[in-house]
Amino acid sequence: MTATTHSLLADDGARLHVTTYGREDAPVTLLLAHCWTADEQDWHYQVRHLLATYGPDLRLVTWDARGHGRSEVAPERDCTVSRLGRDLGHVIDAYAGEAPIVLAGHSIGGMTIMSLPEERPDLVDRVAGLVFVATSSGGLDTVTLGLPEMGPFLRARLPRVLATRARLLSRAERRRTPSIERWVVNRFLMGSPLRLRDAGLVVDQMVSCSPATMSGYYSDLMRHERTAGLKAFDGVPTTVMVGSADVLTPPSHARRLASAIEGARMFVLPGAGHYLPLERDEAVSAELVAAVERARR
Repeated sequence: MTATTHSLLADDGARLHVTTYGREDAPVTLLLAHCWTADEQDWHYQVRHLLATYGPDLRLVTWDARGHGRSEVAPERDCTVSRLGRDLGHVIDAYAGEAPIVLAGHSIGGMTIMSLPEERPDLVDRVAGLVFVATSSGGLDTVTLGLPEMGPFLRARLPRVLATRARLLSRAERRRTPSIERWVVNRFLMGSPLRLRDAGLVVDQMVSCSPATMSGYYSDLMRHERTAGLKAFDGVPTTVMVGSADVLTPPSHARRLASAIEGARMFVLPGAGHYLPLERDEAVSAELVAAVERARR
């Protein structure tokens, strides 16, 4: 099926790159929000699976969050989860039609969905399903990256190092020698087995990010706390997925998230790290199909 690309202006004039698939009057719209430092290709396995499953009978929407991919570079002050929540509202208004919506978010994409009750409470009643993938409802400033001694130090330094490289080196130069980016991806973002093509995609996405995207979102993520607001989703069919080897949003964060939404189910995927849409693509695709089927019923 042919993808249709769009250029959407947010309320502050920022330009967002959006891609849609399927007919506008499909019975369900599924929106996929990607990870920090990634882009809509975060979900490329799932998009392929969903198109093969539903064809035009599912409205599917992906987009590059502000400061990522083909969306406009954002100043550091606008790199916040709240701003992403408002952007999500604009994407829904523009491309989701009138059908019930299913929302799936990976990492900061999941946090974007969590901000919807405070940023766009008028849209909550339309949500017919939620899939949270490797994400957290708060407390990210306590994450140790699996290294109790050095973790807090590294957690604060790594985004600064990546942002400094982005300021000092061109994108072409970083692509030629992405040693630090590759180390971060292999050591902290992905579990086992490691597929080199997936790790390469994540490295390339990271290299493409601006310094403001690196540092701005990191600062805001350390203040992210939206557990209490998740009560707005009580009763919405919800799945929480986490990798057992995820050191960025570990299983304890998934349990806290799942316990905050009445009726939520939680799955731990053995050996997987933070990039479940790539590492465990079939499992994530299956949960998205299940969520769409529940919404269709």
